[in-house]
Amino acid sequence: MFVRTIDPSNAEGEVASIYDNEIASMGKVMEATQCWTARPDILAPVEHLLNQIRDGFSLGLVNFRLITLVAAKHVPSSYCSHVYFKALSGMIGREQALAVHRDYRNAGLTEQQVAMLAYAEKITVDASQIGQDDVDFLRAVGLTDLNIADIALAASFRNFLSRYFDAVGARVEPEFLDDDPIVRKEL
Repeated sequence: MFVRTIDPSNAEGEVASIYDNEIASMGKVMEATQCWTARPDILAPVEHLLNQIRDGFSLGLVNFRLITLVAAKHVPSSYCSHVYFKALSGMIGREQALAVHRDYRNAGLTEQQVAMLAYAEKITVDASQIGQDDVDFLRAVGLTDLNIADIALAASFRNFLSRYFDAVGARVEPEFLDDDPIVRKEL
């Protein structure tokens, strides 16, 4: 990490509580969490917003993670690519997660999922190019305005998170790295 953060052994108050919850669920505090403590007052709001977007995501956790993987690829962010590739692999299988990372348009996803990911990709690459026709297409494949807002939130928030992680030097934990060195290099 490029910046000083609060080590788990020195955490107090709300930071300690967030760290304790992560240790209980994951066995450790991830660098993605710890890096926010360069500004300790930011950790809780960021965690809360991430949880609110993810847990209330109208298209379910798999689609949230699909969006996250595609957005991370196009930021690009190796940290988030590794973490979400591993998470998504556990949900849809490693081969399909790899197919999504390589080319989601030809990964056996539904038309709605492909449209969702194209929108997330466009948000990440150049959101200023999004127009009414993009949103109309999403509606045409059956997505509601709530779904569209959720996709925009998930992709935009991942852009913010991923760029911050790289800017402060958060490193991916070894348990998130794929066993295949070729796949690791791709991610």
